[in-house]
Amino acid sequence: MQMNPYWVSGFVDGEGTFYVGINHNDSMKSGYQVLPEFRVVQHEKDIKVLYALKTYFGAGVVRINHDTRQELRIRSLEHMNKFVIPHFDKYPLLTQKKFDYFKFKEIIQIMNAGKHLSAEGIKDIIAIASRMNRQNKICAQSVLRALDSCHE
Repeated sequence: MQMNPYWVSGFVDGEGTFYVGINHNDSMKSGYQVLPEFRVVQHEKDIKVLYALKTYFGAGVVRINHDTRQELRIRSLEHMNKFVIPHFDKYPLLTQKKFDYFKFKEIIQIMNAGKHLSAEGIKDIIAIASRMNRQNKICAQSVLRALDSCHE
C-alpha cells in the first residue's frame, strides 16, 4: 500500500492521537517517567492501514487497542525525532489536532534537552500536557498533585 504523505496527515487528523503519559517510577531521577505516544486506532478490518503507516513511519508496533480495535503506537523518543516530528512539520495537520501536535512537539523538545529528568521539567511537561486532550488532563493533574505533596 503506497502512502501519500498528505493523505497520512489527513488520516491522522481524523484518527490519530498525540499523548503524553506521566507515570510514577522510583528508578527515574525525577521520580517520574515521561512516555510520549503517537497512536492511530482503527477497527481490525482496516489493520492493513496500520501496517502501511508502520512501514511509512519506519517505526512502531501494531497491537490490540480494545475489543475489535487495533492501534499503531510509536513511543520511542528516537523515532519521534527521526520520523514523526519531521513528517508533521513538513506535512502539517489542518484540524484542531495540530494544536495538540504543537504541544506534543514542545514536550519532545523538553525531553531532548534532558529537562524531563528534573521535578521542574516534569512540572513544565505537566503544564503543557494538561492543555492537550482530555486523557492527558486527568493524568497530568494527578501527577501534579503527587509532585506538589512530595515537595511540601
